Amino acid sequence: MKNFYSSFVLGSVLSVVSASVLAKNNITLWPKIEPPIEKNAQLEAQITHIINKMSIEQKVGQMVQAEITWVTPEDVKKYHLGSVLNGGGTFLHNDRNASVSDWVAFMDELYLASMDTTEGGLAIPVTYGIDAVHGNNKFIGATLYPHNIGLGAARNPDLIYKIGEATAKEVLLAGIDWTFAPTLAVARDDRWGRTYESYSEDPEIVASYSKQMIEGLQGKANTKHFLDDDHIYSTAKHWVGDGGTYQGIDQGDNRETEKDLIKNHAAAYFPAIEAGVQSIMASHNMWNGQRLHGSKYLLTDVLKTRLGFDGFIVGDWNSHSKIPGCTNDSCPQAVNAGLDMFMVVEDWKAFIKNTVQQVKDNVISIERIDDAVRRILRVKMRSGLFSKGLPSTRKYANQVNLLGAPEHKAIARQAVRESLVLLKNNNNLLPLSPNSKVLVAGDGADNMSKQTGGWTINWTGEGNVKTDFPGGTSIFDGIDQLVTKAGGKAVLSPDGSFDEKPDVAIVVFGENPYAEWIGDLKSIAYQAHSHRDAKLLESLKAQGINVVSVFLSGRPLWVNREINASDSFVAAWLPGSEGIGVADVLFTNEKGKVEYDFKGKLSFSWPKYASQVVLNRFDKSYEPLFPYGFGLSYKDKVKLGKLTTDNDFVFETPTNSPYVIMQGRAKGDWNYQLQTAEQIMDVQTPTGKVPGLSMIEADKDIQGDAKEFTWTGSNLASALISSTWYREDLSQYLINKSALTFDVRVESPPEKALYVQMGCGKSVCGKFDIAPILNKFKPNTWNNLSIDLLCFANKGVEFERSSAPFALTSEGAAKVRIANVQFEPNTSHKATIKCD
Repeated sequence: MKNFYSSFVLGSVLSVVSASVLAKNNITLWPKIEPPIEKNAQLEAQITHIINKMSIEQKVGQMVQAEITWVTPEDVKKYHLGSVLNGGGTFLHNDRNASVSDWVAFMDELYLASMDTTEGGLAIPVTYGIDAVHGNNKFIGATLYPHNIGLGAARNPDLIYKIGEATAKEVLLAGIDWTFAPTLAVARDDRWGRTYESYSEDPEIVASYSKQMIEGLQGKANTKHFLDDDHIYSTAKHWVGDGGTYQGIDQGDNRETEKDLIKNHAAAYFPAIEAGVQSIMASHNMWNGQRLHGSKYLLTDVLKTRLGFDGFIVGDWNSHSKIPGCTNDSCPQAVNAGLDMFMVVEDWKAFIKNTVQQVKDNVISIERIDDAVRRILRVKMRSGLFSKGLPSTRKYANQVNLLGAPEHKAIARQAVRESLVLLKNNNNLLPLSPNSKVLVAGDGADNMSKQTGGWTINWTGEGNVKTDFPGGTSIFDGIDQLVTKAGGKAVLSPDGSFDEKPDVAIVVFGENPYAEWIGDLKSIAYQAHSHRDAKLLESLKAQGINVVSVFLSGRPLWVNREINASDSFVAAWLPGSEGIGVADVLFTNEKGKVEYDFKGKLSFSWPKYASQVVLNRFDKSYEPLFPYGFGLSYKDKVKLGKLTTDNDFVFETPTNSPYVIMQGRAKGDWNYQLQTAEQIMDVQTPTGKVPGLSMIEADKDIQGDAKEFTWTGSNLASALISSTWYREDLSQYLINKSALTFDVRVESPPEKALYVQMGCGKSVCGKFDIAPILNKFKPNTWNNLSIDLLCFANKGVEFERSSAPFALTSEGAAKVRIANVQFEPNTSHKATIKCD
């Protein structure tokens, strides 16, 4: 089916493909569900009355959801837009610190524009969507709950309901009425970058949580609380199969049979529909070669007809454009397949124009348009948008006291406690006495960005600082509070150094934040080349210190070396803003009594071998290190032996072609950045300048194939080939023994050290001073210089998610030209700078 489908790319033949796909499907495999909310004849009549008064342009406008960066209130009025959203990385008025009152005022502007009946307009309220996926996570000061992977380990459906209720209130206070949550993905390959958005690898937990979260957000269907002033409407996402793509590639191809698709990935949607979920988001992925956004079978025949879903289907970020024959601004295939609201983002004006014309040309039937509009209006009426009035007049509007309210933080703190999974506790080191000398080490100990993960304030969660979380507590904060109160002493030392030997070391470490495809991995081996955190643990153990590891991650990873170097090992996932919940469980109270034991049980199987990238409960061959459902408590007396540290993962197709980073222009999704301590400048033009450093175009072999960098010596400054958003797994170039190679021409020799570095998240690390080498080169002549990539790995560079494959830093005067930067396979043995 996949090969047949991929051989056709023109929209005119998609119907042939759909017919072929449909012929191989069996709709009787799906349960038949009756809509949980009985049809309201009066409401349907109102909808019909409105539809009959609408022009084609107004109808298509209701089907469009534009992104906040590219839309104004005047646009909402002029184009009759049905919805506005903000993406994970965008902010109101481009201000990440926009106040609640600013948000409410903007919601009022959008509402008034949508209700303006002058110039032939119809009063249809606009709806605003936001990704409130672990609390109202776009807002500074909001309560942030553990990501779904942690909640799955808690095994507490009642807690999920409470989180939904509390989240709804923190969304409502901003005048917003719709969240793109919950995610009902069932992650089957831990390499997937969205694994942490999944409650479990098994549909059992996801299905048990589905109804609870939706009822918490929306209220219970067929009661007076359903979509009342205390609730918002929700989105079950992403329909369907997003967690089962081949090799865990985000937005890739799910190749499961229809029976397995239902069993593994659709099962959680049945209770969601029965709970009255009002919108469902179509997924980016394919199912056996066909994009979900273009699948009439799965959107219309299954979801709307067989499963009785009577809300509306919303698209994901420009995902309709991935259908063969479609673009961002034109996709009749998706309309005809059953997509009701299009997340067009930027190109929505052209989309409206093209779709209107396609209706007039009978490419899209008016009946399909009317069905989409009816579904959208039905949800708007059910949720009270026609009667609730201005957002600023609604019950919770501008109630800033609810943002991070104590009662919400208490729920989040409970969720943190219950999500922690104790994997190892040799000699029952835990629980600890708070009246102790505690060394708190690791780069995650006092790192709110790391413990909150992706979808936090911005899209990837990178770059957030502690002041972005007023009222929140880092893991160190919680330990310090508890230990100090009991008369002990907690010392923060990320690198593990100390003046006074501690009684115990708690080391907090793990993955840096990411979102979606940026988090995709080729291997689940943690720090497989740098082993930075394992070395820290081993150093502490070598000094005779007992070690408790608290591992922050969005998925199970192969961490055998780290587990071996730990007396106790805790999977803490991504706990959110209330890091104090970790300390609650690690320590007894002042009297030595356990107040909170470990409750968490793995909702994902934990790998014994690095090759176990696909490891799921009920697999025919199932040999985990810790099985699904595992989790120790303080009553357990279990001693874990030494684990193998042989990395048995083999890349399927290690490349032997050079990875080209720069040939005058930065390649791929990389771009130039110039940085000082005070400024970061993305340079999209051939030249750029920041204090202390300038960049101009230069030539080596042809015009513009090099860059000239000039440091004045006035301050520390860096030139990077990097990206503020893009990350790439380049670890295969370590496997095939590559070297970083580049051509360099010295115009003015460096007066001080000139470092070659690479990206480490938002910063750089792994520096090598090339000034002594450059000073030996003949001036104004081109030379080649190379550095074994292993040298960078030894200094802590993580190639699994590279943020900058090349950087130059100096605080002394220098002028050099650079060309042909690349990773060259099988050249590490002859590199200028080699490492063991």
